[in-house]
Amino acid sequence: MVDTRKVGVLGGGQLGRMLIEAANRLNIQVNVLDVDKSPAKQISSHDGHISGSFKDAAAVKKLAESSDVVTVEIEHVDVGMLEEVSSQVAVEPSWKTLKIIKDKYAQKGYLESHGVQVAESIDLEGKGVEGLKEVGSKFGYPYMLKSKTEAYDGRGNFVVKSEGDIEAAQKALGDRPLYAERWADFRMELAVMVVKTKDGVLTFPTVETIHEDSICKLTYAPPRNVSPEITARAQELAKKAIGAFEGKGVFGVEMFLLKDDTLLINEIAPRPHNSGHYTIEACPLSQYDAHLRAILDLPIPESGLRLREPAIMLNILGGQTTDSHVQIAKKALESPNASIHLYGKGDARPGRKMGHLTVTAPTLAAAEKEIQPLIDVVDQQKGKAVTPSPASSSPEPLVAVIIGSDSDLPVLKAGLDILTKLQVPFTTRITSAHRTPDWLREYSKAAGTANGLRVIIGAAGGAAHLPGMCASWTTLPVIGVPVKATHLDGVDSLYSMTQMPRGEPVATVGINNSTNAALLAVRILGATDLEVRERLRVWMEGNEKEVLRKDQKLLEEGYQTYLKSMGK
Repeated sequence: MVDTRKVGVLGGGQLGRMLIEAANRLNIQVNVLDVDKSPAKQISSHDGHISGSFKDAAAVKKLAESSDVVTVEIEHVDVGMLEEVSSQVAVEPSWKTLKIIKDKYAQKGYLESHGVQVAESIDLEGKGVEGLKEVGSKFGYPYMLKSKTEAYDGRGNFVVKSEGDIEAAQKALGDRPLYAERWADFRMELAVMVVKTKDGVLTFPTVETIHEDSICKLTYAPPRNVSPEITARAQELAKKAIGAFEGKGVFGVEMFLLKDDTLLINEIAPRPHNSGHYTIEACPLSQYDAHLRAILDLPIPESGLRLREPAIMLNILGGQTTDSHVQIAKKALESPNASIHLYGKGDARPGRKMGHLTVTAPTLAAAEKEIQPLIDVVDQQKGKAVTPSPASSSPEPLVAVIIGSDSDLPVLKAGLDILTKLQVPFTTRITSAHRTPDWLREYSKAAGTANGLRVIIGAAGGAAHLPGMCASWTTLPVIGVPVKATHLDGVDSLYSMTQMPRGEPVATVGINNSTNAALLAVRILGATDLEVRERLRVWMEGNEKEVLRKDQKLLEEGYQTYLKSMGK
């Protein structure tokens, strides 16, 4: 047992279930307060669980008495009781934090007071229809009408598209405490899982989230077509937001990336979150591992929060039949890189979270290709018409081959043939270091953020600045191929590539040796892609057999006959 302290959890749904899966590996006892046979209790057999509601004061007190640390898997809890028991048991995160975050309007105001950018909001409690009209006059349409409390997965939200929607909005949410939020014209939704410890604030990578009917459907790690600068800013914004709150644990931070690349915090969850499920397979430590370690003050190596390889998470929501989630899971069993999580909730209902799938792959493009059939099944189970994806003319390239002039292309043919034979997708572009410097810079910078590219091969003759300049603008490995030009037999190009200054490496092969450049690129890919490595191994075995065959022929025929067969 790593830690003898007992963790009490208010709520026994799927988040509690996955928290227990992490705790079980460390032999840490988790006491759950929820109804009998809740998803979390199904996988944990001991007599420390409490049967009842996580909003019941007496039950919360009983849980606190049997635990050393109390945490939540849902923020809609009896905060007053948590305040009361906090003098006897550690409550993480702090009850003060839960009190602020569970009221979304108070949450926005608190963040704004700490210099964190959020969408402008207006309190509407008690203002009725006239208040909704005033918001339309101030914010314009559309705007978001939201319940301050008890709102999640789109429940408690209403998009007011015009004044004509106000009556329907009042009818839908009028009995709740309301506020309005200025519409955020975003191009993408991002999320960051943040870990607050006794020593500071850490983050998992930034991810992209896709919502459907206000429920997270897909999570892409890393985000598609987002620069490293933006993902870093998202992490810093998330750290700033969570740094303003008291207590320890994992927090889910959802944000908008606006069309001008501005970032706004949308909502914060003081617990593990749907957008962090991908961490179970894609990171050394999952968000559940991190939450346990944070609230128990156990070590959390920052490198354990890194992304090991790209991943896509797909939520399994209840469809038109009670077994829709089972049918989706059966289909996922056919996918070699899909990890299946079913939550033990019994019969499916439309929109109910029944489980999730995570596909990991060496590239995000490969993960997208593998998960698309599963997305189609999910949509079919929901009764949506599925439009077949257009057949891709070629897979996403892993290698970019850039040349300064089309006259260099014949030198590259041998290497391109190797890539083709080993089934490594590549793209070939012309971009001169001297004649199109801006285009080279643009391409090199973009290559580092592209979904699939992993290696760049740059071929050039003469001064041969192409691969060196490319290397200064990209984080990808660059392999230089010196091309034999009219003068100096390519030695000038060889020297140019090998004499790069410290900090800007270019792996340089022999003059005109595009074969070795291609094979080096394949070996770089093979370090993380076992399929590529296996194809390379088979190809190398073929070379060995061919050499041995020639050796046997030379031995049997003698050198003179052998030379004649060679036409010499």
